[in-house]
Parts: sequence; C-alpha cells; structure tokens
Amino acid sequence: MKIAVLVKQVPDTATRIQLAADGSGIETANIKWVLNPYDEFAIEEALKLRDQHTGEVVLMSFGPARVEEAIRQGLAMGADRAVWISDEGVADVDYLGRAQILVAALQQESDWDLVLVGKQAVDDDAAQTGPLVAALLDWPQAMVVLGLAVDAAGRRITATRELEGATETVELPMPAVLGAQRGLNVPRYPTLPNIMKAKRKEVRHTHAAELGLDAAELTAGRRVRVEGYQLPPPRPEPKVLTGDPAEAAATLVKLLHDEAQIL
Repeated sequence: MKIAVLVKQVPDTATRIQLAADGSGIETANIKWVLNPYDEFAIEEALKLRDQHTGEVVLMSFGPARVEEAIRQGLAMGADRAVWISDEGVADVDYLGRAQILVAALQQESDWDLVLVGKQAVDDDAAQTGPLVAALLDWPQAMVVLGLAVDAAGRRITATRELEGATETVELPMPAVLGAQRGLNVPRYPTLPNIMKAKRKEVRHTHAAELGLDAAELTAGRRVRVEGYQLPPPRPEPKVLTGDPAEAAATLVKLLHDEAQIL
C-alpha cells in the first residue's frame, strides 16, 4: 500500500502563547513547536497498515523550514520518506489554499491507496484539511475515525467514526481520505536507532511554483481572512460564600439568577 500522511507542526499545548504587538498573530520566537498530536495517530495507523500489507508511508507537510523537525519525528516513528512544501510566498493562504498546495504535491505522484490526516490541528482546531483535500481529489472521506479495517485485495475500507454520543460504521472504496481520532491506536515512541536513521531518510523539498501553482493567485483567492487576534477577557475573581449554609445557598441561587443568568 502507498499511504500519504499529511502532518502539521503546531505550538506545544503547554506553551504560553503571546500575541504580536499589532494583534496580527502570535509571537513565534520562544514557542516550542511539536508534531500535531492527532497526526501521530495518523502516522501510527499508516505504519500498521504498511507493515500488514507492505508498501510505503510518505509524510507531507506545508510550512516554513522549522517543520522539518516535525517531519523528522514522523520519520523516526518509521515513515519511509517525506515531502516538505515551502510556504515562501504563500504563507498567508487560507485553509483552501493549503489544501490546494497539498493536493498538487500528492498529484505529482500516483498510485496512492490512502491519505491519512489528524482529525484536526490543535493550534486552530479548524479540522478543514482532510475534508478539503478529499473534496479536491474527489475521493470518499471519513473523519474522526476510531477504528479501521482495510481489505486491500477488495479495495474497500471499513471505518468506525465518532459522532455526538454514538459511533457510526461506514464502508468506503479506495483510495480515500481518513482523519484519525484519539483512540484509533497508541502511537509508538521513536527509538534512538530510528531517530538516527531518520536523519538519513529522504525529505524532498518543493514549493508552489514547482507544483504548477501561482502564489499570487493562491493568496488573492483567499476566502478566509484573519482580521486580528485578541486574548479572552480575564476571568473575574471567584466569590467564596461562607457562613450559614442556608443563607449561602440562597445567596448562590440569587447570584446564579442575577449575575450568571443560568437559572
């Protein structure tokens, strides 16, 4: 099987985020960057399928030079090779533009059986990449996947998806796009020998022009524009009710009704 895994580098969720002075974005200088956690589930599933059916796992990522660190982590987990698409000149594209870039990179090769992604990235939680890539490729898709069975000979996939308070089992033909959810598997930790091997694995660098895309058109075609960022308002100081329990309970009900307005 030939499987592509689309990966993204994101700020560590434990990092303290600070806004740029003009509110146009976040300060990136002192941020710890990591491989998107949901992408780790996608990589692990791709590796399991490769080991079961033979083939290769190819990572693809779009972004600045620092994303190579996340790519190397995926290679250390066991992926075979990677493609890095530079964001030079197209850093301001929206979700559709990024999907168009990734699809163009995918279409430079052929014979894909599956494209796996994390169900969402933990930086913006947009959950747009998988569905948009599937739509542009005109492939079936299943997002928020908790369980997966692949019939390689019959070219069929059975996927179990998480819904609100329930699960759904669907069947899809191959090739298809799948979005991995926490619980699909337990991602492996890169071992020291594999970390060393990852340094020698192929990471092919390309950019929009080499993919036949016009950077100006991609940027001009944005449908989503970020006007600015702002931090949420500070939380008010909590009120601690003491004294007689009956009086405290009556005060609490009054506060919930008059101030919180949830009663």
